[in-house]
Amino acid sequence: MDPRHKLYKQLVNPTVNSDITMSAQAASGVTADAISAKLVETLQASHVEIEDMSGGCGQMFEAIIVSPLFLKKTTLARHRLVNAALKEEIAAIHAWTPKCHTPDEWEKKKHQ
Repeated sequence: MDPRHKLYKQLVNPTVNSDITMSAQAASGVTADAISAKLVETLQASHVEIEDMSGGCGQMFEAIIVSPLFLKKTTLARHRLVNAALKEEIAAIHAWTPKCHTPDEWEKKKHQ
């Protein structure tokens, strides 16, 4: 994830009450773990990183998704696959930013 987002999150919301965070996520029904599990199941994702960029309220997520199903697909086609898999979850949140990679692309990117 972009380190600027983490810094911004710390500056804007230095402490988050965990009880408030849990109740907000429970209200929307969307958690990083639920999104991750669904991506692994539906897209055969070999690696998923989900970060709640909203300070814990479960309304803004950034994701890195690695799946062999992305092979020979454009960025738009990859995003459409992800968005179709997460249609209900995306409807319940405010912002969603996926970054989709094939396993080979991810291996190259990790070593940069």
